[in-house]
Amino acid sequence: MRLGINLGYWGLGMDADNIAVAQEADRLGYSVCWAAEAYGSDAATVLSYVAAKTERIDVGSAIFQIPARTPAMTAMTAATLDTLSGGRFRLGLGVSGPQVSEGWYGVKFDKPLARTREYVEIIRKAMSRERLVHEGANWTLPLPGGPGKPLKLTVHPVREHIPLYIAAIGPKNLEQTGEIADGWLGIFFAPEHAALSLEPLTAGRAKVGQTLDGFDLCPTVTISVGEDIKAAADAQRSYAALYIGGMGSKDKNFYNQLTRRMGYEQAADEIQEKYLAKDYAGAAAAVPHELIDATSLLGDTARIADRMQAYADAGVTTLTLAPAGFTLDERVRALRTGVEALERAGLAQ
Repeated sequence: MRLGINLGYWGLGMDADNIAVAQEADRLGYSVCWAAEAYGSDAATVLSYVAAKTERIDVGSAIFQIPARTPAMTAMTAATLDTLSGGRFRLGLGVSGPQVSEGWYGVKFDKPLARTREYVEIIRKAMSRERLVHEGANWTLPLPGGPGKPLKLTVHPVREHIPLYIAAIGPKNLEQTGEIADGWLGIFFAPEHAALSLEPLTAGRAKVGQTLDGFDLCPTVTISVGEDIKAAADAQRSYAALYIGGMGSKDKNFYNQLTRRMGYEQAADEIQEKYLAKDYAGAAAAVPHELIDATSLLGDTARIADRMQAYADAGVTTLTLAPAGFTLDERVRALRTGVEALERAGLAQ
């Protein structure tokens, strides 16, 4: 099992530290450094900067938002980043959610599965450097009846195939991800509930005559290092409450729905109710300790090593860490503990 690091969003007051974290992860042998975007910092700019400041670690978008860019623009960005980084880019995509898609980008959030499939198809065509011709429900290239003509990508990426990942939570999206992607970006993944994600992913792989062998299962898990397990879990409460309670509308929150499928229906209701009422402290307090413990790495090196073994046994191939804490020392400590735990568990590659 390999390790990754997720820097999250840029512009939260930790920007200089983010580069130091990425450089330490590079020195420690981490496999990939991911960056996110929502409606603040964009991931592409961050990743180009990280790539310039590191030497070996891959850089990946977790995620580029599909409503933010045309598929051809995403292919251009991927090819450029792969070239600038010397063949170290990984393309992660996601549909975002209706509030961001419609409120920020002005793109209707409808038929996200079909839109994702078509988006990936166009990217694959463009990245292959064939002349881009496509006729679909969302994009027609070139536009008919005008001066447009089929064009092909002029940039030559370092690699013939740039790994493509999709962030997916719901069963149908997971199945399609297994069918059309090279890897999966997960969140709130618990080994005890692995079947919720792996069964539909496996079904999607089977549709194209493949298995999960060679398919990168890459969930992001929060990590808190310390002897006091309760304190370590409490450091994750606000993060969990944000996603379960406030990342989306009351009727369309994918993280809340996942929490329900994991058996925490009552808690999911309470967290969302309090968060949407702006009782953020109450929402954080309502997150069950058991849920945090199941979806995080908490404790000392030995306990984290045991938990990493559970993730590996569940099939995870790249475990991406999101360190708790806002100081550089806390985040670097988590990075180093991650490596120590992986080696202790005998999982290092």
